[in-house]
Amino acid sequence: MRPINLYNPGPVACRPYDPRAPLVASRLREMIRGRAPAVEVEHVGSTSVPGCEGKGYIDLLVLYPEGALEAAKDALAALGFQPQTSRDPFPEERPMRVGSFTFDGREYPIHAHVVYRDSAEAVELIWFRERLRSDARLREQYVAEKRRILAAGVTDQLDYCVSKGAFVERTLAARESA
Repeated sequence: MRPINLYNPGPVACRPYDPRAPLVASRLREMIRGRAPAVEVEHVGSTSVPGCEGKGYIDLLVLYPEGALEAAKDALAALGFQPQTSRDPFPEERPMRVGSFTFDGREYPIHAHVVYRDSAEAVELIWFRERLRSDARLREQYVAEKRRILAAGVTDQLDYCVSKGAFVERTLAARESA
């Protein structure tokens, strides 16, 4: 039996921070590294930031070394991760795999972003996580933006991600101009 279940994302919402999320991410990291020891796995997204509200998804950054993209995808498939089936999926050169994982009686949706270890995207995602962890004001602004998007009636997963992505891009741009 594979440990990763079918992806069941549920409705878009802004949920309170779940202190079990890092434990879930740690367990997932161990499983993935057990299948692909050459990859690194970082917990990113709102569930990786104590006190940050969000959708409650476990976002993983599966960082593969040069030449190991297929091995990383194969390892995720062996665990039960699935390719995206939503509209406008990430390309297979930079895939995202999805699934869910049961931990402590709760089902957690998972997004596993498979990204080249030395890419600018990897650096930016980790930088943004660290910035949210260290800056309570920015974290509050990010949550307020998520709530604003939801209050505007955005219910589609992709539309929600695109909308909050603008906040992330502005934050990254401010880093570069500082």
